[in-house]
Amino acid sequence: MNASKAGATWYRHPLLWLGSFILLASLAGCAWMIVMAARYPDPPLDTGSPHSFRMPLEGAPAPAPSPR
Repeated sequence: MNASKAGATWYRHPLLWLGSFILLASLAGCAWMIVMAARYPDPPLDTGSPHSFRMPLEGAPAPAPSPR
């Protein structure tokens, strides 16, 4: 093997190691946030209104049957 081929191996480039580390760290952080969100859910907020984003929180009443 000559010197130019020996230096061209993928594991000798620190930028690839840095990119791999950042990718794995972000995936681990996402997994950790999902676990924490499942373990400690947020309590519901008391907004003082029966609407959320101008939408009723309860289902709409069933329409009255039309007389035939």
